[in-house]
Amino acid sequence: MTPTIDDIRMAAKRIAAEAIRTPLISSPALDEITGGRIYLKCENLQRTGSFKFRGAFNAIASLSEAERAHGIVASSSGNHAQGIAEAARLFGVPATIVMPGDAPAAKREGTRQRGASIVAYDRASDDRDAITASIVAETGAELIHAYNDGRVIAGQGTIGLEIAEDLAKRGEHADIVVVPCGGGGMSAGIGLAIAAESPNTQVFLAEPAGFDDYARSLASGSIQRNPRTDGSICDALMAPQPGAIGFAINRATGARAVAVSDIDAMAAVAFAFRTLKLVVEPGGAAALASLLSGRIDARGKTVVILLSGGNIDPDVLERALAA
Repeated sequence: MTPTIDDIRMAAKRIAAEAIRTPLISSPALDEITGGRIYLKCENLQRTGSFKFRGAFNAIASLSEAERAHGIVASSSGNHAQGIAEAARLFGVPATIVMPGDAPAAKREGTRQRGASIVAYDRASDDRDAITASIVAETGAELIHAYNDGRVIAGQGTIGLEIAEDLAKRGEHADIVVVPCGGGGMSAGIGLAIAAESPNTQVFLAEPAGFDDYARSLASGSIQRNPRTDGSICDALMAPQPGAIGFAINRATGARAVAVSDIDAMAAVAFAFRTLKLVVEPGGAAALASLLSGRIDARGKTVVILLSGGNIDPDVLERALAA
């Protein structure tokens, strides 16, 4: 299913009782550095520590009781895993997560603590989609893809509604919204919502250098794969390629893409901790990194930066602060 703005509005009602309406905060420090008016949408403060809970809950809530009874299966390096695990726990249904063995310890532990079972795989040599498909075939469980699922995209799109609504209450609108991007589900949902509520706003996707499949796909007009499946500090953003549903939406809404290095991402993690007093993981800081590194020009503009997740291992945070 390709979601519409009506699906996003329905998702907002569906998740309202469980998802946190995260704050949209201004940042005088970033205003001074960039010469713009900067807002931060703090999804690192969302339930389970990332935006993923929105889409996971909306997807599971959309199922019938009979469909839920067979359980839920998902593949994820950690944030979607925790979102699915928490949503499944709330509905009282079992969840199985296919997770890379090198996923951050904080994300693995958070998934287990919420009651999900983990099936580990090697990111470099195993086919996670084949593993996931075999579990679905064996159990009859419902597959909820991390980003190539209309129900998930609609849930993530509620972030865009909140951004537009909260700015409108202040008599403002965004010139630019910057979103961390892996498979493109969140950016697609936000793009749909922003196109409907603030059509003059440009959405940018911030992805890791070396994993710029979205930039290449948008430039070529067709889906391009990443040449490798590991090797970035931004573990949450290493999808093999854009999801077909989200890619069609991101093309239609005119999204643009920029890439940030691991050094940029870690510098943004440190800046968020020291200056903004916020804990953000490297992938969740990709949009902030694009701003701080100058890849997004904010001079004279109102820019919303999405902080998409805060599930960072202590040793990674320590490395960022020591750099």
